[in-house]
Amino acid sequence: MMPGVYNNGLQIVQGPGFVAIQKEMIHETRIISTQPNERVGSKLTSWLGDPQGRWEGDTLVVETTNFNGRAPFQASSAKMKLVERYTRIGPNLLEYRFTVDDPTTWTRPWTGMFVFDKDDEQYELVEYACHEGNYAMTDILSGARVTERRAQGGAKK
Repeated sequence: MMPGVYNNGLQIVQGPGFVAIQKEMIHETRIISTQPNERVGSKLTSWLGDPQGRWEGDTLVVETTNFNGRAPFQASSAKMKLVERYTRIGPNLLEYRFTVDDPTTWTRPWTGMFVFDKDDEQYELVEYACHEGNYAMTDILSGARVTERRAQGGAKK
């Protein structure tokens, strides 16, 4: 959930017993059960872990374990436990508070927080995809072929 340089939009959808949180960047979507469920076995891991959600009043609390460790967060290990708290603090404000616990990486758990501002007039969640008219790859490869031909003593084209 950490914001990056761009594509920081979120879409949160709630249905009976589930919340789906989609990040604009690469369209990662997490489906989080808000009903008590047994955790998957410790040998079953995934990139985004195994999230278990519950409501504490107006706050959605999500505890995630079983990360595969192949996309570490701030150098964390697969043993990381992430606890997230989503609280609407105003009509258009969502507080996101998270605690990271990974005794393999840090000496104690640590917490961060930031606020998402909902502004439908200035931001629209869009498809994350290459856009039409992006000729960068074609131009890069064309330039590389010219360089190769020159290195082999070939004619300029």
